[in-house]
Amino acid sequence: QVQMVESGGGLVQAGGSLRLSCAASGRTFSSLAMGWFRQAPGKEREFVSAISRNGARTYADSVKGRFTISRDNAKNTVYLQMNSLKPEDTAVYYCAAQTYSGSSVHTRNYDYWGQGTQVTVSL
Repeated sequence: QVQMVESGGGLVQAGGSLRLSCAASGRTFSSLAMGWFRQAPGKEREFVSAISRNGARTYADSVKGRFTISRDNAKNTVYLQMNSLKPEDTAVYYCAAQTYSGSSVHTRNYDYWGQGTQVTVSL
């Protein structure tokens, strides 16, 4: 069992920044690939970014160049630095853990999920 706790969400103006954190426990963190997903009302949960066990990064086209994912294995934590935020970034952001090899961009390939943290970007 892996448990994740997200933090860092909030309300920010367009063009501003937020840093999300996800602390994981219950399994050796270095063995996990980690991802961030988001879900807006009326929409399916969509891929935002992922980082492999080796630190390789993947980004959705919608956030590339604005968001940066990173991990600190010593702290069992993955981060999502979000810059140049847009109103369309408004969503609940979820941290997820992948315990086996598979595509990082599909929700079905993740085994454990956090409860989510709300990010709201105002005009």
